[in-house]
Amino acid sequence: MNTTVSSERKHIGFFGVRNSGKSSLANAFTGQSLSIVSDVLGTTTDPVKKTMELLPLGPVVIIDTPGIDDEGNLGSLRVQKALSVLDTIDIAILVVDATKGIGQFDLKLIDEFQNRKTEYIIVFNKCDLIKQSDLDGMLKKYANNADNSKLSKNIVTVSAKTLYNISLLKNLAAGLINDNVSSKRIVADLVNPGDIVVLVVPIDCAAPKGRLILPQQLTIRDILDAGAISVVTTDTQLKATLNSLNKEPALVITDSQVFGFVANIVPEHVKLTSFSILMMRYKGSLDIALQGASVLGNLKDGDTILISEGCTHHRQCEDIGTVKLPAWITNYTGKNLNFEFSSGHSFPTEKSQLSRFSLVIHCGGCMLTENEMKARIQYCKGSVPFTNYGIAIAKINSILDRSIRPLHS
Repeated sequence: MNTTVSSERKHIGFFGVRNSGKSSLANAFTGQSLSIVSDVLGTTTDPVKKTMELLPLGPVVIIDTPGIDDEGNLGSLRVQKALSVLDTIDIAILVVDATKGIGQFDLKLIDEFQNRKTEYIIVFNKCDLIKQSDLDGMLKKYANNADNSKLSKNIVTVSAKTLYNISLLKNLAAGLINDNVSSKRIVADLVNPGDIVVLVVPIDCAAPKGRLILPQQLTIRDILDAGAISVVTTDTQLKATLNSLNKEPALVITDSQVFGFVANIVPEHVKLTSFSILMMRYKGSLDIALQGASVLGNLKDGDTILISEGCTHHRQCEDIGTVKLPAWITNYTGKNLNFEFSSGHSFPTEKSQLSRFSLVIHCGGCMLTENEMKARIQYCKGSVPFTNYGIAIAKINSILDRSIRPLHS
């Protein structure tokens, strides 16, 4: 409970061809037996993740991936798994066997890093197996290569076996993380010290027992960090809560599923938004989601909508994604629509898959990293409009303009 949640941690992925020493290096980097190490090709068959506190980097998720040069039908699936990790990471560590040098698969990975604007480090591993003069010559060759734009200035030689330069690699990764720390906040930039912020948290059969969901936890902490006052109440107690305050709240933030009910209680001049809308501003693209919501009024009979969630929680009788949202959309449009659902990391990425849909409606993405949420938006670009729960529900309740007004003031 005292640790940083996975979606808020920096993600570091280890990539490379089979037997380049990815798993050995990941183990040396973490100081733990993260992955099985073997001379047998393809020992790592699925991405292996480890959430940990790692000095000098802080809270991170380390991911060891299958070899990018795997072969056969099963190998192709492993490669796809490795490439899917690129959607989530902040830093890529490309592990190259120093006895072999950079190959075509390594160059393709570097192209992927650059296309995605992902920070990366090229690590020449197994340097204990090569003469220093040969290693120096190889590095000089790459530095003088006419196509050296493919080669990062962040190059380090290491030995996972002897632990040579492992500390240097950690410090280099820490420097990249510190250089790319986001200044974005969930809500702290919208309130002032001493402001009262009322959070509306409905308690129904779908609410988890004995705890608040992650967006609510993150928002409360951000309010407290801003020096503002957080007041948490249920939708049924909202009116009594507002009446009990000695001054009006600077902002009311509600769970989207009670947006309409809350909007009728909160005075029009009091700023109102939702957790889901704040999360889209924090991790995704508010402008793209607003554009996507405009499609709701133009849907036709037979259109298919994909409703996607980043988590894999147990479905309840009043589940917002699979029950409430489809019913609200059907009632709002008056159309005979089809609904499909995805959860966890099973989001479609191919244009041929996405073009079947007339609209994608995504959850707030609290369980996804910012990179993964933005990757999903990018996959949809040019294929299907994209919006999210909070914005869609505000549109349905005719309060969209009001709900985004606090974000622009």
